[in-house]
Amino acid sequence: MNQRNKTLIAKQISELALEALLFEAALSPKPGLVDPKSCGAHTDMNYSTFIDSSIALAPFLTKYVEVGLTHNGTPFGLFEKVRALGQLAEGAMLNKTKGINTHKGANFSFALLLSATGKTMQDKQLTIPFTPKDTSAIFAYVQQMTKGLLLNDFADLAQKKQLSYGEKLYLEHGIVGIRGEAELGYPALKDSALPFLRHSDTSDPQHLFLILLLHLMATIEDSNLINRGGIFAWRNVKKQSAELLQTLSVNSSEKELEDALTLFDQQLIQENLSPGGSADLIALSFFFGRLEGLF
Repeated sequence: MNQRNKTLIAKQISELALEALLFEAALSPKPGLVDPKSCGAHTDMNYSTFIDSSIALAPFLTKYVEVGLTHNGTPFGLFEKVRALGQLAEGAMLNKTKGINTHKGANFSFALLLSATGKTMQDKQLTIPFTPKDTSAIFAYVQQMTKGLLLNDFADLAQKKQLSYGEKLYLEHGIVGIRGEAELGYPALKDSALPFLRHSDTSDPQHLFLILLLHLMATIEDSNLINRGGIFAWRNVKKQSAELLQTLSVNSSEKELEDALTLFDQQLIQENLSPGGSADLIALSFFFGRLEGLF
């Protein structure tokens, strides 16, 4: 693969990632989350903040792919490269949003997955659209990149004086968060979200992804929810999301879905709860759906 092709591929793939971030931000109504009509349970950010954040991350999305396309070392070596790059991206994001954390989790995951995409394309000479097997190879490479991540990052937590909320959740409840999801090769995407998209009618992505959001809220370990409301609140949101899925489906009318999610949004706003982990997975699901040419 020559340099010109690498540049074109990095641009093409990173544009899909940026599109995914913008699609997630615009998706509405999202219970407890920021969208064009609601700030959800957030008082420090709005839809414009997410647009600014996405724009700040855009050049780094390209760099993540480029690093993967040119990497010739070990999976852990690639992880070290993109983690350092990801910290720069986070700084650019926080500078653009005046310190507001909009995409920290999404940036972490896109750094891993975009670099793994570039590396897998380099090794296997993949072309777009990807097959499900191609996508699985990327998740498998991320597993290699992040092997031992939890053990390394969370070593000696008991001796630390100041803990992040992710560290507190791990220490108190064994909640592994996005690090655990990455180390397992993103099972929420591989085993749940993407099979759902592959077997659904994708003619109305807005409707489809709102149903997928509920499905993710009903199933995943969302550290954002747990941090804001505790274990009980998280379990209650999971239960309510599952109950909504019993009455709603991809065949529900647009009005039925919008009304139900608007009410759920109002409830989560009152309870100060935001399923940010599910939102990040929506963006990642959209990205891989586009890579596979599903819509």
